[in-house]
Amino acid sequence: MSKKSGGAKKARREPGRTIIADNRKARFNFEIMEVFEAGLQLTGTEVKSLRENKAGLAESYASEEGGELWLINSFIPEYGQASRFNHAPRRHRKLLMHRREIERLIGAIQREGLTLIPLKLYFNDRGMAKLELALAKGKKMHDKRQTEKDRSWQRDKARLMREKS
Repeated sequence: MSKKSGGAKKARREPGRTIIADNRKARFNFEIMEVFEAGLQLTGTEVKSLRENKAGLAESYASEEGGELWLINSFIPEYGQASRFNHAPRRHRKLLMHRREIERLIGAIQREGLTLIPLKLYFNDRGMAKLELALAKGKKMHDKRQTEKDRSWQRDKARLMREKS
């Protein structure tokens, strides 16, 4: 397959994980307080589409509806071979967690004004689709500028150290 053919992207591997989608902007736009792992209630065509490494977490978030947590605005494209039995690409997907964790997260969202942001979507070592979810607080503009300055300084410092040795 040539580089211009537009084939499926390669999945990134971590120990015990095959990462499908990564929300890279989340760590820039939000201050991460705590990280959780949640399962996803998916249809068959969604799982097949994920196995082709097609998904997007940009601009998605988790919300509470009826005492349950739902993943909203995540994008899993339709599976090509599924014909009329396909899923809606941006449908709400139920998050599977323990009841105590759900109640704790709902309390934090309502009391403290925090947000639930998805960080990574991956298959674990057993082949189950999992979502890394973060309890986060939105950064102000000056915090984002400071983060950018720090990153720039770290890059320059590493470059100077390489040149020196």
